[in-house]
Amino acid sequence: MMTRKRYSPQRDLICTYVKNSACHPTAETIYQQLKLTTPGLSRGTVYRNLGILAQEGQITRMPFPIERYDGNTQPHHHLVCTRCGGVSDLQMDYDAGLDETVSRLCGCQVQRHDCYFYGRCAACMD
Repeated sequence: MMTRKRYSPQRDLICTYVKNSACHPTAETIYQQLKLTTPGLSRGTVYRNLGILAQEGQITRMPFPIERYDGNTQPHHHLVCTRCGGVSDLQMDYDAGLDETVSRLCGCQVQRHDCYFYGRCAACMD
């Protein structure tokens, strides 16, 4: 059983930033933005606390070439823009039936899946 880390105002600040961000920020983006209002914040603190928050399930680590973080921990789909590199949530239903089908076909127990679509976002279509 994982023990809960003691309260940290920096961790709370980082968690709030990620949960309120729709851009799926990188650790560096989080650091740069929070540094503006919290001058004593270090990169190490940001990276360490992102790891803790992801491990605790409060945010989701997204394994792209440059890791991003998502404050929405419910299963959902994403669009990755092949032009600007942005990541956005897609407003479509999660297909739990796919988890059941894979579980049945493979003889395993799928708990969830991640689905990333690659293409151009609306802003890059111009």
